[in-house]
Amino acid sequence: MQSEKKQVEQITPMEEDFAQWYTDVVKKAELVDYSGIKGFFILRPYAYSLWENIQKVLDGKFKELGHENVSMPLLIPESLLQKEKDHVEGFAPEVAWVTYGGSEELPERLCVRPTSETLFCEHWSHIVHSWRDLPLLYNQWCSVLRWEKTTRPFLRHREFLWQEGHTLHATAEEAVEETKRMLEVYADCCENYLAMPVVRGKKTEKEKFAGAEDTYTIECMMHDKKALQSGTSHYFGDGFARAFEISYTDKENKQRFPHQTSWGFSTRTIGGIIMTHGDNSGLVLPPKIAPVQVVVIPVAQHKPGVLEAADAIAGRLKAAGIRVKIDRSENSPGWKFAEYEMKGIPLRLEIGPKDLEQGRCLLARRDSGEKVPAPLEGLEQSCFKLLDEIQENLFRKAKRNLEENTFAARDLAEVKLLVASRGGFIKTMWCGDVACENRMKEEAGVSSRCIPFAQEYLGDTCPCCGRPAKHMVVWGVAY
Repeated sequence: MQSEKKQVEQITPMEEDFAQWYTDVVKKAELVDYSGIKGFFILRPYAYSLWENIQKVLDGKFKELGHENVSMPLLIPESLLQKEKDHVEGFAPEVAWVTYGGSEELPERLCVRPTSETLFCEHWSHIVHSWRDLPLLYNQWCSVLRWEKTTRPFLRHREFLWQEGHTLHATAEEAVEETKRMLEVYADCCENYLAMPVVRGKKTEKEKFAGAEDTYTIECMMHDKKALQSGTSHYFGDGFARAFEISYTDKENKQRFPHQTSWGFSTRTIGGIIMTHGDNSGLVLPPKIAPVQVVVIPVAQHKPGVLEAADAIAGRLKAAGIRVKIDRSENSPGWKFAEYEMKGIPLRLEIGPKDLEQGRCLLARRDSGEKVPAPLEGLEQSCFKLLDEIQENLFRKAKRNLEENTFAARDLAEVKLLVASRGGFIKTMWCGDVACENRMKEEAGVSSRCIPFAQEYLGDTCPCCGRPAKHMVVWGVAY
């Protein structure tokens, strides 16, 4: 019992200090380690397995839609980066530069990619000639580097893993359709695999991606009621094509500039999983992406037949397609229970001598703590059923958190009161003026998260200036 108690005491309660709770969970669940360079984190096997499962989901969806994986260089010549003015200005503060190759100074600085639009554009300028070459649907799995001042595991790394999709289309209509389609792919991944409900919408001019005409986003709410931007998709129009001289001959033999998109989803969503589902005992992982879905714990394993039964059960579950682990170590059952609670494994299966006599085992749910006796016969179906229930329950709880902490406000005073007393997402009308957007940030401490696709009528006027409103906007404090 002492070991079990100590394990839980290692985590600061989230109600006491949410930031410290998050750091404790990340460390104690063995997700990351700190490297010797600030902002560069080591993803340990458990975190990388999580990312691989997310990657598998998304990669399958991309390929179903016709996208192909490619690999672009790590370094971008400064002259190439400078070709799209808005784009380079947006990334300039975060760029890291390579100035030496071996012992020789380079004739031109090379940027370590913060994103790869310019590299794709240079490549496309070489290979696109005719309407027959379009569309180009590319994706890249890689790491990128952005020299962030403030860093936190998963949420803000200087180097982080992601995928970046880049596509080129003959018409604006096709490109806009692609931009919105890929946002929906991200929303589906978050809601149906990560159990994270999202608000879908469009970024304001102030918040959109550097060089984009339009940026679409999915925003998720964490336990502490802050927002996490979990995926973005950008429509560039033909601005990059013009800057990089990418053109094609259409069916009427006229020269045209193609239209471009890009979209990205990164390891910061692992931070989102932690902050959406975790509790004071550690991680709580959605079964669909958990590296281990069921952990088998032999109880009184020194007694005859217990280990053999546990091994047989683990083998059956694995054969059925369940990701399973068996802990045959000499640690006490109490220590093991606390350890796997910390790691967020959805289902714990306990089997001991009395269970064997009765032809059953005990299944403990990580999400609710409920313990369910289950007969050994048909155990695979019992596990599948409970895993589905856990997945649905995690989404339901997160959806309730989002709905119960989203509030409508009609003037700035009400926004300030809600932010101070409740937090969460605040919905207001907005005139579209950046001055009012800035005022929301300065006076209420919230930024625009998105102009939701699902618009509501909350009045005729902007809460900041009283002028006619154009949109409903969701505001919040963001990671």
